[in-house]
Amino acid sequence: MATKKNLQQMIEISDSICLLLYSENIGNCKVKTSSLKDDFRYELLKFASYLGGANGTYEQEELSFIHTVLGVTPDSKNLNYIKDKEALETTFATLTPPVIKYAVLADAGKKIKGDLYRHQKAQILLDTYTLFGQSFVASHKESIDDASKRLTEYLERLTKFLKEYGVFFTSNIKMYQPVNDAAGAAGSSGGNGKAGAGSAAGDELPTPQKASQGEGQKQSVKTGILQGEEDPEKVEQKLQELDELIGLASVKQEVHNLVNLIKVQKMREENGMKNSGISLHMVFSGNPGSGKTTVARMLGDIYAALGILSGGQLIEVDRSGLVMGYVGQTATRVQEVVDSALGGILFIDEAYSLVVNKGDNDFGQEAIDTLLKAMEDHRDNLVVIVAGYTDLMQQFLNSNPGLKSRFNHFIEFQDYTPDELMGILAMNCKKREYVLSEEAEKACRNWMEERVANKGANFANGRDVRNFLEKAIVNQASRVVNIQKVDKEVLKTIEVEDVQGIAMPN
Repeated sequence: MATKKNLQQMIEISDSICLLLYSENIGNCKVKTSSLKDDFRYELLKFASYLGGANGTYEQEELSFIHTVLGVTPDSKNLNYIKDKEALETTFATLTPPVIKYAVLADAGKKIKGDLYRHQKAQILLDTYTLFGQSFVASHKESIDDASKRLTEYLERLTKFLKEYGVFFTSNIKMYQPVNDAAGAAGSSGGNGKAGAGSAAGDELPTPQKASQGEGQKQSVKTGILQGEEDPEKVEQKLQELDELIGLASVKQEVHNLVNLIKVQKMREENGMKNSGISLHMVFSGNPGSGKTTVARMLGDIYAALGILSGGQLIEVDRSGLVMGYVGQTATRVQEVVDSALGGILFIDEAYSLVVNKGDNDFGQEAIDTLLKAMEDHRDNLVVIVAGYTDLMQQFLNSNPGLKSRFNHFIEFQDYTPDELMGILAMNCKKREYVLSEEAEKACRNWMEERVANKGANFANGRDVRNFLEKAIVNQASRVVNIQKVDKEVLKTIEVEDVQGIAMPN
């Protein structure tokens, strides 16, 4: 069971989401409430009243839990009053908390530009409700059967609600965490990237669409869920962001070629001509740290701006997020992952690991078979990118005749040159407000050249650079902390002694 500290952190994050939704006036919420954060806290108190009242009494442990987590000091009389006043026994289980409705509206419609929570605010709130409910029920010392039943049914209904609007993300998927830097925020928006901010249009939730409806899903982009019109300005903006990445010349050219192909195919379709029915599933091959995930995320934004994907979100998984331990579980898990990726890109890292063990007790092949069917069923609103080492990815594709035929585009990510690695180092230093002294820069260049010239199995391109800088910053801190008088120049400068002797596995 998660600790109260974990729960407190989740509630604090949810508080921040409430403040964000309120500041953007999502769903015209400023007219409907004076404080969305207070409403959220009160909904949790109602949740506790509903769960604890299953047996008609509230134990001291439950009251203590509420006090610790929510900072209020209720007694049984207070909670029973709330239960009666709000008619919780008859209404609570059928109503969705308003804050979750606002979050779904914002996430499904991509209404917050540069969303720090990567359009997963509703999922975070659901996780908070889940953790709060589980922790509250665990504080109950007597029989918890009734409370557990209420909890399970309520969470299942909220989960179904998020799934209906395409904003549910399963566990075991690498979810994006809130980011604070401007670059992270700029790369996180999907859809058309326009903030809702209380606009008249789209403030009510659209009629939910089942992900399995396939071809019949195509509607106006106003829903924020399904494919829509091209946004040429945003396409150019996202391509410019791609072009500004260090290195990756051949990768950039491949992406531009794909975008041009898509544009021309759309022109042909608009003129009543046949298009080639191109598949956009891709294979990214190359060593770690060469930019595969970064480019995949940018592709999601580009495809959403082109109008060929409804959301553009990136769902990143590996074998552990797809393959389960018993017959039938893997197919269910893969379908859950696919459902969460509909409208965006499903990025499967180290995809070759799905076929490394072909014994009777391995379900990697079950994952592949389920994935192949999903790729066909949802070919109009799902892009699958498989990634990994070049040689191993070739083995992966050759392991199943159906695999190679599903992937039409193959992009090789070359290792970075020493100059490119130095460019990445300079960019990361600037982002973190550090500078290299002249001697330190020379030492870093020597390190990069030697690393590239003698790279082994553990060479990790940009990841090596980030790890190198982390070690240099630690060394710099150990040096600076012993200096009696420091100024900004001293605090930001990395000297040659800070970078000498840094070693990494080769």
